[in-house]
Amino acid sequence: MATAALSLPALTGDADRYKNRYIIAMTVSLASVLELLDTSIVNVAIPHMMGNLGATLDEIAWVSTGYIVANVIILPITGWLSAYFGRRRYFAGSIVIFVISSFFCGNAHSLASLVFWRITQGLGGGALLSTSQAILYEEFPREEYGTAMAIFGVGVMVGPTLGPTLGGYITDAFGWPWIFYINIPIGMLALALSLNFIQNSRYQQKAEAVDYVGLLLLAVGIGTLQTMLERGERLDWFESREVMAYGLISAVSLIAFTWQELTTEHPVVDLRILKSRQLAIGVVFGGVLGVCLYATVFVLPVYLQNLQNFTAEQTGFVILPGALASAFTMAVMGRFTGRFDGRLSILAGVSIFALSMWKHAHFTTQSGMADFFWPLIFRGVGLGLIFVPLTNLALADLPMSRIPNGTGLFNLMRQLGGSVGIAVSATLVQRFQQIHRADLIANVTQFSEATRARLAGIMATLLANGTPLPLAESKALRVLDLQVTRQALMLSFEQLFLLFGACFVLSLPLLLLMHKSKGMPGGGAAAH
Repeated sequence: MATAALSLPALTGDADRYKNRYIIAMTVSLASVLELLDTSIVNVAIPHMMGNLGATLDEIAWVSTGYIVANVIILPITGWLSAYFGRRRYFAGSIVIFVISSFFCGNAHSLASLVFWRITQGLGGGALLSTSQAILYEEFPREEYGTAMAIFGVGVMVGPTLGPTLGGYITDAFGWPWIFYINIPIGMLALALSLNFIQNSRYQQKAEAVDYVGLLLLAVGIGTLQTMLERGERLDWFESREVMAYGLISAVSLIAFTWQELTTEHPVVDLRILKSRQLAIGVVFGGVLGVCLYATVFVLPVYLQNLQNFTAEQTGFVILPGALASAFTMAVMGRFTGRFDGRLSILAGVSIFALSMWKHAHFTTQSGMADFFWPLIFRGVGLGLIFVPLTNLALADLPMSRIPNGTGLFNLMRQLGGSVGIAVSATLVQRFQQIHRADLIANVTQFSEATRARLAGIMATLLANGTPLPLAESKALRVLDLQVTRQALMLSFEQLFLLFGACFVLSLPLLLLMHKSKGMPGGGAAAH
């Protein structure tokens, strides 16, 4: 009887503790989607901003670069900031910063003002991702961690995918300031919910001192690294002294930062948690996931809009089924996570993703909507099978008090991986196009029967449409040159898709270094 009497309040307390978990999941997911949408939503509005603000392409690029640089600087220190200010206050405060800066971004009348508020917006938004994950791990019972990460993962996967499409629609229909103003009502809803339902962590302890040296070194090191990745392709990488300076400053700062954090008593980023092999491998695999996710999100719309002449809205309809497939897969995975070895799900996901990239590599300039459907469905399913078990596996050996630091490092590596993927794909698509164009031109000569036949066909069409003979000859050559350029670009896209599929497959041996685990984070809490 005594035992029963003692256990009843405990059970009641657990029931009360978790009763608002789905409202909290909706709250943090809403905030995370806002942050991720703003990473990519502005890209399609860049030409409109240039005209409105009188800025060059190089200048306006800082609207995107400033946000992402601020984002990656804040990501690894969110655990420390959350403990220092209190999780509820820090999360709500970050939403306030994000919403206020969104208003001033939309109201900006100069480039300097817009860049300043975008940086401020990035500082607010960076907190929302990793803090959201840490909140979910504490507010859900261990047997429902898969469900929690599935809810969160939907935003992580769908947000970057739909950002450009939504941005294009809003810009065309209402004007570019509204891509920022739309954040305000959604952010206010997230703020109201967070103030009502999110509580301070029961596990975090406030830092006794502020590691100002570590903060400065981290900001300089990560900031210059991200800036180098953002501007490298535009400045021709290490042919530019500016890029070389970014690389050197970043390397020196990050080496000094690592030494500082490993030797100081109160580090701002506790790198010692990387002694957990499970987390270290998970962080590396998360970086590979970021490369493949963001690179394919970047390359596919470029292919659809440059070679297929799709509008932003049409591109969105092509991408949407894959995003929905990813969300559905994660929802299903959330129900079964913890019942089997998570590495098997990752293996299946990477295999399906590679199959999707192989099918992507068979796209042509003549491909249509029906040709895109199943490859994108496979891509969505593959990524959906990877995200939930990978996150849980990476954090499986950490005590609950270290989860915020772990999620910060995991999200940082995924974000940096995404930046590397976009930078590499933007550079390679041009390099591959030059190589393939040179190969094609070598076979397009006046001695080639196929070339003469193609030119004759083009000229016949031009003459039939009333073009004078002397003009038809020069126009035919220009048309043929354009066709060669288009085919070279198509071949470069095919090569890139295969490259990213192979990149993910080659990372699979990392799974052998992770122990067989059902991937339930917080497992070390009892030992602490």
